[in-house]
Amino acid sequence: MSLDHMLSGRLERRLPIIVIVRLAQVDCASAHGEERTFTDNISAHGARIFSKQPWQTGDNVKVTALNEETTCGNVVYCQRLADERFGVGVKFQDRIVMWSAMRKYDGMQINLQLDQSLPKESIIGTLPKRTIKSPA
Repeated sequence: MSLDHMLSGRLERRLPIIVIVRLAQVDCASAHGEERTFTDNISAHGARIFSKQPWQTGDNVKVTALNEETTCGNVVYCQRLADERFGVGVKFQDRIVMWSAMRKYDGMQINLQLDQSLPKESIIGTLPKRTIKSPA
């Protein structure tokens, strides 16, 4: 078991990706209502989400990213931030979430790894040539 996992309690690294989400308590009769906000970081098992209001540890929440399915989770922490917002840690409970932003990031990572394995000359040789036109 890695030292990072023991210190943070996380099984995986979160990616610093901003995703616009709707955050709401599972109980529709809650005082929180639904809030449109965004993430600070994401993973397949959780996210850190900014909120204008405090949440209680253990609150059941719904998180819905734009054009994605709603997933449920539990609030694992709520941290007051300096700018009158809160950082809310949510652990997803019903399924692994494959955010479209994560799929794009993973694709970039794979392409970068492939590019690094090629000699620089072969990468440079494949770049399109640019022509510069002088002003008339």
